[in-house]
Amino acid sequence: MSLTPVLELHNLGKTYANRQVLSGLSHSFAAGEYVAIMGDSGVGKSTLLNLIAGLDSPDSGEIRIEGEHLPMEDEAATRLRRKYLGFIFQAFHVLPHLTLLQNVSLPLLLNQLPLDRAPAMLAAVGLQGREQDFPHQLSGGELQRVAVARALVHRPRLILADEPTGNLDQDTAREILHLIRDEIKANGASAIIVTHSRAAAETADKILIMDGHSLIPAQPENQA
Repeated sequence: MSLTPVLELHNLGKTYANRQVLSGLSHSFAAGEYVAIMGDSGVGKSTLLNLIAGLDSPDSGEIRIEGEHLPMEDEAATRLRRKYLGFIFQAFHVLPHLTLLQNVSLPLLLNQLPLDRAPAMLAAVGLQGREQDFPHQLSGGELQRVAVARALVHRPRLILADEPTGNLDQDTAREILHLIRDEIKANGASAIIVTHSRAAAETADKILIMDGHSLIPAQPENQA
């Protein structure tokens, strides 16, 4: 018997200011699958992530997470997002009035989970000993690492990452991408990263090229 995909997209459409960004886009993502999405600027990669995360609504089509229809109502979408998703934003969205430990602990608190994993995740991204620091004390690369730790801490079923290595040096980027990969493989989760970095994309199980209408597997020669 086949397993229900972690994520299913059915005929998604989205238009902004009379410009159609997505049209009839369908795809499914299996448990444990780590996928990189690439494509030209403006084809709708970040839009797609926002739709999956429930941060925006499609004009047409349907999104299912763990077989559960993603609702459009704010409260229901928030509950689903809190339970299933970890989102690594390009702009971090780390809360400035909370310590690093408090920021990373938030998903655990919201899901009523034990808090002991938060210090371990900070250590995993190289920020051990910085638990009581505040975001204003960190560099851009360090803030990105906090965002990664927060997205992974509650072991979400689906991790969404928008340019997760954009503020990191090459060595740190490699470590963070391997951490994401290890977490999803250990937990049977899935991850989708949107990136312009070929090196980042090549850490994924497969690369999909997006054109607004479809997600097409990259040819082997394009992954070289």
